[in-house]
Amino acid sequence: MTHAEEVINRAMAAVAASRVRREREEERRRQIFGRIQLTPPLPQLKRGGAQLSLNLDS
Repeated sequence: MTHAEEVINRAMAAVAASRVRREREEERRRQIFGRIQLTPPLPQLKRGGAQLSLNLDS
Protein backbone atom coordinates (compact mmCIF):
# COMPACT_ATOMS: atom_id res chain seq x y z
CA MET A 1 0.00 0.00 0.00
CA THR A 2 1.16 3.48 -0.68
CA HIS A 3 1.50 6.12 2.00
CA ALA A 4 -1.60 7.91 0.69
CA GLU A 5 -3.69 4.73 0.97
CA GLU A 6 -2.48 4.17 4.52
CA VAL A 7 -3.42 7.72 5.47
CA ILE A 8 -6.87 7.29 3.89
CA ASN A 9 -7.40 3.99 5.72
CA ARG A 10 -6.42 5.54 9.06
CA ALA A 11 -8.74 8.48 8.41
CA MET A 12 -11.63 6.18 7.53
CA ALA A 13 -10.97 4.13 10.70
CA ALA A 14 -10.99 7.33 12.78
CA VAL A 15 -14.29 8.40 11.20
CA ALA A 16 -15.83 4.99 11.88
CA ALA A 17 -14.64 5.04 15.51
CA SER A 18 -16.00 8.55 15.94
CA ARG A 19 -19.38 7.51 14.55
CA VAL A 20 -19.57 4.51 16.89
CA ARG A 21 -18.67 6.71 19.88
CA ARG A 22 -21.22 9.37 18.86
CA GLU A 23 -24.00 6.80 18.42
CA ARG A 24 -23.15 5.22 21.79
CA GLU A 25 -23.26 8.61 23.53
CA GLU A 26 -26.53 9.49 21.77
CA GLU A 27 -28.13 6.26 22.98
CA ARG A 28 -26.86 6.88 26.51
CA ARG A 29 -28.29 10.42 26.49
CA ARG A 30 -31.61 9.11 25.17
CA GLN A 31 -31.80 6.60 28.02
CA ILE A 32 -30.84 9.12 30.71
CA PHE A 33 -32.85 12.13 29.57
CA GLY A 34 -35.79 10.07 28.35
CA ARG A 35 -36.62 9.28 31.97
CA ILE A 36 -36.31 12.87 33.18
CA GLN A 37 -39.25 15.19 32.78
CA LEU A 38 -37.56 18.56 32.60
CA THR A 39 -40.59 20.79 33.20
CA PRO A 40 -44.12 20.11 34.30
CA PRO A 41 -46.78 20.68 31.66
CA LEU A 42 -48.05 24.23 31.42
CA PRO A 43 -51.51 24.95 32.84
CA GLN A 44 -54.31 25.48 30.35
CA LEU A 45 -55.21 29.12 29.89
CA LYS A 46 -58.86 30.10 30.03
CA ARG A 47 -60.03 31.90 26.93
CA GLY A 48 -63.02 34.18 27.03
CA GLY A 49 -61.65 37.58 27.97
CA ALA A 50 -62.79 40.80 26.33
CA GLN A 51 -60.86 42.33 23.47
CA LEU A 52 -59.96 45.91 24.33
CA SER A 53 -59.92 48.51 21.56
CA LEU A 54 -56.89 50.69 21.12
CA ASN A 55 -57.70 54.08 19.65
CA LEU A 56 -54.57 55.22 17.81
CA ASP A 57 -56.15 58.12 15.84
CA SER A 58 -56.47 60.60 18.69
